[in-house]
Amino acid sequence: MKKYLPFVLLASLLFCLSCKKAVDNISQSTLQKYFDKYVIGNNFKVTLAKDSTTDLTSNYTEYTFVLLKTDFYHGPLKATNGTNEYMGTWSTNDDYSKLIITLPDSIPEFNFLSRSWRFTKKEVPTLRLAPWGSDDPLILYMTRQ
Repeated sequence: MKKYLPFVLLASLLFCLSCKKAVDNISQSTLQKYFDKYVIGNNFKVTLAKDSTTDLTSNYTEYTFVLLKTDFYHGPLKATNGTNEYMGTWSTNDDYSKLIITLPDSIPEFNFLSRSWRFTKKEVPTLRLAPWGSDDPLILYMTRQ
């Protein structure tokens, strides 16, 4: 029986590793489906934008933002305010914990939005964001319309 023990252990290890990979693939697929269904292609309004104690939300009341799809990880971003349309880009990382927004810097109010954000909550209908890799007191909430 002892001579089979290494083979049993190796088979068990391989089985466990293959199970973990299957779970990771399911999780990735689930995240991708969630992002595709609830974020990409939907209209969002800024419902809260704060820089420390300064409320910037009124800068965005006329704007609607849509993340358009090139693939599941990046694409064009369209901002409209009823009369004007501005194009930028968005991208995310493999686990959809990060959202990078880039909008034209010629529009001063876009400077606050154009940065790397991390999701603090992805609950429909509101995406709650804070700066990626920083503890700057910035808050951004975007609510699906």
